[in-house]
Order: sequence, then C-alpha cells, then structure tokens
Amino acid sequence: MEWFWYIAASLGAGIGTGLAGLSAATVMVPILIVLCPSFYGETGAYQATAIALASDILGSAVTAYTYARNHNIDLKRGWIMLVCILTMCIAGSYAAFLAGNVVLGSFTLFLTFFIGIRFLIKPDTSREDSHPKGEKLDWKGVLISLFFGLTIGFGTGFVGTGGGMMMLVVFTVFLGMELKTAVGTSTFIMTFTALIASVSHILIHPAIILEKWHVMLVCIVVATASSLYSARFANRISNRSIGLLTGLVLTVLGACMLILNFRDYLFQYELIRQMLHCIGVLVLYLLPCILILFPIRMFTKLPGFIFRKLLHAVAFTCVTLMILAAGSWPAAALTAVLLAAVIYPLLATAEREPWYSRLFVEKKPGEIKKSMVMLFLMFAALITLAWGGFDRPDLAAEAILMWGTGDAVAALIGIPFGKHKVRSKLTDGKKSWEGTAAMFITAALSGILLLLIRNIPLSRALPAVLAGAFCGSLTELISPSEYDTVTVPTVIVIVLLLIQLI
Repeated sequence: MEWFWYIAASLGAGIGTGLAGLSAATVMVPILIVLCPSFYGETGAYQATAIALASDILGSAVTAYTYARNHNIDLKRGWIMLVCILTMCIAGSYAAFLAGNVVLGSFTLFLTFFIGIRFLIKPDTSREDSHPKGEKLDWKGVLISLFFGLTIGFGTGFVGTGGGMMMLVVFTVFLGMELKTAVGTSTFIMTFTALIASVSHILIHPAIILEKWHVMLVCIVVATASSLYSARFANRISNRSIGLLTGLVLTVLGACMLILNFRDYLFQYELIRQMLHCIGVLVLYLLPCILILFPIRMFTKLPGFIFRKLLHAVAFTCVTLMILAAGSWPAAALTAVLLAAVIYPLLATAEREPWYSRLFVEKKPGEIKKSMVMLFLMFAALITLAWGGFDRPDLAAEAILMWGTGDAVAALIGIPFGKHKVRSKLTDGKKSWEGTAAMFITAALSGILLLLIRNIPLSRALPAVLAGAFCGSLTELISPSEYDTVTVPTVIVIVLLLIQLI
C-alpha cells in the first residue's frame, strides 16, 4: 500500500510544480509522513523532505525549461533572490535535522493547508501594475529581495519546501511579475536550491540513500514526468484557472493530512469522530465518481440533461450511503450542512471561469450552486426529521433514494420520449405522463430494493413505499422545476413517517 502513496505523492508533487511552481515537498512530505509507516520514525520527516527535494531537482528543471521556451522567466528581477536563497539552504537543512519530526511535520501540514486557502481566496496573484520582463529592480525591490531571499533560503533547507510557493508570492505581490513568469523564475531557482538542500540533507543523514534509495528513485521519475506534462498544460490556460486548481488541491490535501496527523486528539470527541467517518465515506465514494464523470463530460457528446441527472445521482447516492454508515443523526446532518457550506463558495468562484459553462449545464446563471446548496440543506433537514425526531434513519435514506432515482429516470424517459404532456392548471405543461409513470415505478422499485437490503418484511412496509412513490410523483408533477429538489423528498419522507405511525 505504501507504494501507492509514493506514486500518488509524486504525481501530486509534479503537478503542483508544473502548474504553480510548488516545491515537491509541499505535497509529498505530508503524504509520506502521515500515510507511510516507514516514515514514522524519529527522522522520518527529515528523510521525506530529502526525497522531496531530490524529486524537485529534475521536476523543477523540466518545468523551468518549459516556461523558458514560452519566454516566462525573468532573472533580472530574480537574481538577488537566487543568490540569497542558495547561501541559506545549508544552514536551514542543518537546523531541520536538529528540530526533529514534530516541528517539521506539523509545520509542513499547516503550511500546505493555508497556502491552499490563500489561492482559493485570490487565485490570480498578479498585480495590475505588473512590471515588464527584464526591468531592473529599484532600491525597494532590492531590499525586498534581500529580506525574503534570506528567510526563504533558510526555510528551504529547514522545511524542504524549495521556497517555490513563497517565491511565487514575493515575485507576484511584491516584485510585480506576471504569474506565469513568476512560476518560471521560481522553478528555475528551485532547481538549484533543491540540489543544494537535498545534497545537504543526504550528507547530514546518509541513511536516506542507504535505506530509501528505491523510494527516492520512484519519486524522482514520477515527479519529473508529471512536472513536464503539467507545465505544458499550465502554459496553455489562464492564470486564474491555475490558481483555483492549485488552491483546491492544496486545501483538500492539507485538511486531510491535518485530520490524519491529529486523529488521536480529534477522536476523543465522539461527534467529531463520527463526522470524520461520514466525510471519509463521502470522499471514498465521490473521488471515483468525479474521475469518471468529468472526462465523460469533457470528451464525449453526452446530452446535457443526462449529465445533470448523473450529477444528481452522485449527490443523492452519496448521502444515502452516508446515512447508512453514520453513527448518529447529528453527525450525518452536520456533515450535510458542512458540504453545503463548502460547495457554495467553491462553485461561486469556479463559475467565473470559462470552463465552468462547458462542464456544467445551467438553465439559468447560478442555478447549479443554488440547487446544490438546497439539496444538501434538504438532506440535513430530512435526517433531522426522520432520524432525530422519530429515530428512523432508514426512512430518511429511503426517501432520498426514492426521490433521486425517480427524478433521474423521469427526466431520462420524459425528455426524449414524453409525447403526452400533462395539461393542468397545477403543472407547467412541460412534464409528461410517461415521465411521471417512470418516476413512480422507479421510486417504488428503489424503496423495495432498500427494504430487501435491510431485511425489512415487504408485507409490513410495501404500502408505505407505494404511497410514498405515488405522492412523490404527484408532487414532482406539480412542483416548479427549481424547487422539486426540496418538495419531493420532503413529501416522501412525511408520507413514510405518517404511514409508519398509523
């Protein structure tokens, strides 16, 4: 299993280097020290840092070469930083060896998380008054370069970050470089700093080579290859897209690694432990779904309404699984609220990107983020009502599953095959009898399937399932399309509860 994490860490490190000039350690060190038992020892974090720095050498070199070919390196504004950083690497490396695992490991984890947050808040670090390439530094630029060069150089050796992210911020915010130029310049410097720092680490602690040479070899090869391809990709997309992607990856990575690193402390509290379990179930389910659905959307001609329903299917099935796996209703409900709180700002930021409209199909602007927030808040309300109020978690899961499958099939059948529209003052005239019938049948079958899985006698629960499916189909028929996400599952769970009480 450790080899899987070696490759995953190297891929993430290379992608981060190529996209935004991140040093390999920003991604690689947290994964190695938290998820790989062979790095748990007294010098584990130091060894992980040395391997990350070694991986940075070729990764940064091929990245810098790619940016140089696109004329995105400016050493006239970066040479002072280069000299200062090189001179301080060895001192920082020796200090890191004396500091040990606790200081080094925890600092790296927090650094990863907060750098990710910083990029999500401001994806494009370029200033409006960016200086042209090749312009000489003024006296303020010289002082800034000296101060940050010395501190970043020490940090490069101490933390093993290669200074890539900190250099990126200095170059863009303080020295006025355009983002891609800053990335190219920082990775050029990182090539030499990583070389010096990795050699220093190995000379101070030769066991790195003797014990971990095979790990180092794999990490170097994988990180270098992924750096090359991601650098080519980065030079073809906008600065803002690079920043958003980098921020999202680092924030998620940092949060996961912090949770795992401090799990013994967090697990003292039962509610937190249960919420983390719910989040773990969701992540394990959502990641494969994302890796499958997004390439389908980007590289196939799948109709938009089908892709929308696939997204809905992922949403309602993940919450159904979470409810069935949760230890208590507060944990499940709070996790759903947390998802709503995280999803809205992410989608609000992403919808300003040109790729957003190609990826998602919206009936009107802002519809996706609004519907997703309503969806997860509705999930929290149903969990609270059925589980918290009546101690019936199975009814909450059943209502969500019946609505989700029924709504998806109603669209898949009704849109292409719905020839007989429902004409009534209570409907909008767009929905069909074919779609409504498909929803009723699918919702009923889903409810019956869940009953069988949970070994609940059909003779006792079948009337409730059929009544819930019928009322849910009727509600979907008369509800405005932007609100049926809330009305339909709410009606289903109320019908299920009432019949169970009767």
